[in-house]
Amino acid sequence: VGSDATRGGGRGSKIVGDSWYFLSTRGFNSYIVKMNSDGSEQIVSPKINGAINCFDYHNGQFIYVAMRNNGLQELYTCKEGADCEEKLTSFNDEYLNSHAISPLKPLNFVDSDGVEIDGWVIEPVDYDPNKTYPAILDVHGGPKTVYGEVFFHEMQLWASEGYFVFFCNPRGGDGKGNEFADIRGPKYGVLDYNDLMEFTDKVLEAYPQIDPKRVGMTGGSYGGFMANWIIGHTDRFAAVASQRSISNFISKCLTTDIGYYHNLSAVQSDPWNSPEEMWNRSPLKYADKCVTPTLFIQSDEDYRCWMCDALQMFTALRMHGCPTRVCLFHGESHGLSRIGKPKHRIRRLKEITDWFNTYLKK
Repeated sequence: VGSDATRGGGRGSKIVGDSWYFLSTRGFNSYIVKMNSDGSEQIVSPKINGAINCFDYHNGQFIYVAMRNNGLQELYTCKEGADCEEKLTSFNDEYLNSHAISPLKPLNFVDSDGVEIDGWVIEPVDYDPNKTYPAILDVHGGPKTVYGEVFFHEMQLWASEGYFVFFCNPRGGDGKGNEFADIRGPKYGVLDYNDLMEFTDKVLEAYPQIDPKRVGMTGGSYGGFMANWIIGHTDRFAAVASQRSISNFISKCLTTDIGYYHNLSAVQSDPWNSPEEMWNRSPLKYADKCVTPTLFIQSDEDYRCWMCDALQMFTALRMHGCPTRVCLFHGESHGLSRIGKPKHRIRRLKEITDWFNTYLKK
């Protein structure tokens, strides 16, 4: 369950006797699951919305770090199989009580293929339904991950800046089985894109207070791929911030730590046997159609999504007269937004917020 406010490592699985305990995403929540030697499994932590980040287990008792109720990480404990838990710490209460935290409002829908999609909307701080507002669509990475009902700092910041923020779990993500997650090959950038566009339509329908001409979009990693893909397939967004992105599956395959097998899984092609399919799935192919002002955020030690992809897309947009800017962070990795140096994390968020303020608050 994605968040930019998780800390620490910790255990994600443990074998006890002939049973295996591990963290697993179900829907948009993560739980502790027990698998028995016969292959059967059951959820053994309370079925409470949020995310368990790590845990330990001893003599039928769990202790774990979790995020609950749009809050930050705290320690909890429960007995195996219990329906409730005990909160052990309140490290973040002072922060949460002294800042304006906007609630997450569910907005689920059934897409045009009959698939149920989970989504949420965060209203601006001091929201007045008689006013109009800009909005930001935030797309998660992965795509094998999910958004859920946990604290997300950048979203709360934008809400405090007067934005609606909306986000969903399109096809390709975790928590709903293999069929839901399967967007491989020619479905990559199609099924997921359709879900995101239909979700945007639903949000605008539900909230006429959002000015449809002042809607932006951002995302990182897979979300950065989707940002690059979106600007080549629609002009509905007034500004985009593309972070640690993919633009060219050929260079992605040959320059990154997972490229050689990620390509075979995601787009089911390689540069020698099916280069045309790799190019068809690459946002760079459609860069000549881009008109949306686009900011690229990239780290120069990001080996998951190497900076050449962001630079290729940036250069292509410049060549075709599309307003664009690139901000390169030295000495940072793929995890800039979560584990980067504090000064760089502040600068990254300022760059994105300033970009949106420039184009969405005109």
